[in-house]
Amino acid sequence: MREIFNKEGIFIKFEEKLVKLENGDELVHRQERPTNLWWELKEVIKGKKVKIIVYELGE
Repeated sequence: MREIFNKEGIFIKFEEKLVKLENGDELVHRQERPTNLWWELKEVIKGKKVKIIVYELGE
């Protein structure tokens, strides 16, 4: 086994918004956007058998 990717950062940006509908109801709208770090990882692991371990660094 050898290391092929070692970077820190946010992979997916996540946002939630409360949206009011015309009938008065409220709906939570969630949006996920991949970051450049996500696309870099995707390209590195494409077509390879990998083991991915993720550590949370904190908020």
